[in-house]
Amino acid sequence: MNKLLPELLKFQKEREWKKFHTPENLAKSISIEAAELLEHFQWGKEYNITEVGEELADVLIYCMYMADALDLDIKEIILDKMEKNAKKYPVEKSRGNALKYTEF
Repeated sequence: MNKLLPELLKFQKEREWKKFHTPENLAKSISIEAAELLEHFQWGKEYNITEVGEELADVLIYCMYMADALDLDIKEIILDKMEKNAKKYPVEKSRGNALKYTEF
């Protein structure tokens, strides 16, 4: 992951795309790409793993560009969220079920 963001930023810089990568545009792009990912599962359980991987990559790339645009540390925000989720979903209440924390 340490080398991934610099590679993405190099790609972005070479094409002069940063001016288009505003938080608003990136949020829209994340949503659009997530919908394209979901489309592969729309009518059944069969899917093309290569195509799904490409759509997932698009979502992740835009997420990384958004973290950069907002000057957020990806590792830090993920670990912070995991800490909050650990409090909302303690192991003894959440193991083996899909209930939302408000239903415990």
